Amino acid sequence: MSRSKQRVLICGSIAYDTIMVFGDRFREHILPDQTHILNVSFQVAEMRREFGGTAANIAYNLKHLGGEPVVMATLGLDGDSYRQRLEGFGVALDGLRVIDGTYTAQAYIITDLDDNQITAFHPGAMNQSHQNAVADVSDIALGIVAPDGREGMIAHAKQFAAAGIPFVFDPGQGLPLFSGPELLEVVDRATYLTVNDYEGQLVQQKTGLGLERLAERLIRRGGALVVTLGAHGSRIYNPDGLLRIPAVHPRAVVDPTGCGDAYRAGLLYGIVNGWAWQRTGRLASLLGAIKVASRGAQNHTLSRDELSALYFQRFQEPLW
Repeated sequence: MSRSKQRVLICGSIAYDTIMVFGDRFREHILPDQTHILNVSFQVAEMRREFGGTAANIAYNLKHLGGEPVVMATLGLDGDSYRQRLEGFGVALDGLRVIDGTYTAQAYIITDLDDNQITAFHPGAMNQSHQNAVADVSDIALGIVAPDGREGMIAHAKQFAAAGIPFVFDPGQGLPLFSGPELLEVVDRATYLTVNDYEGQLVQQKTGLGLERLAERLIRRGGALVVTLGAHGSRIYNPDGLLRIPAVHPRAVVDPTGCGDAYRAGLLYGIVNGWAWQRTGRLASLLGAIKVASRGAQNHTLSRDELSALYFQRFQEPLW
């Protein structure tokens, strides 16, 4: 099958991640009975800066598949290097906006030898994502509302629905920003909902509806509910029933950061090409496995030939 040339609008965040490794254990330096006067400093020997954010991560994977992602996100005044990176990959930036007087969203993460983490996150320009509008971008066949500023997520869901553009709702780490009724309002506008196992439980708790009931609301509109289960694969509730997608064993387990975004790029590629859910889910599973073997969210390599070989090796059928 030829490569997709249908544009996919990816609404989500763009962020810098500064990751530092502390060569000891936090518990050796934090006194539990003195946390009310906590004042500690950690000297870190290793530091790296990664490109992250849901919109950019998904676009990175989708572009390497041969898709046509369009990023809708907000950058701060420090975002030039990120813009240049996306341009270098050939990602369309029709929906990218620079917000004056802000920094690009960024996380500062310190990890110790036990893999405990202390994170400071500054949303910056991300909180102004509602300044972008779906109508600002033309020729869109499919969209996704991924974690971003709260107002932006709500606005973009309404705009996709009003424009009659099918879209995926991927609440992710943005779930705590929504009440149960607000979640249901977005779900009832979306065509597809994708969550991981923990997020699925949180959605059920907030809305009072089980996964089957949530899936029914989507399937009535020809959509689907996708639940990822990490090493246990994923489940796709679709008009033909419940489909169980097996996990793909990764070459190595190095870093899970960005695995969900890689999986979602596979979903978008399959949906926009009109693929059957089994092939779509299997591609998504394979992308997640490739990503987990590489450190950072956008440092793994993807080629169609490699994907074809790995897909055939795992599933005994051609991909393309």
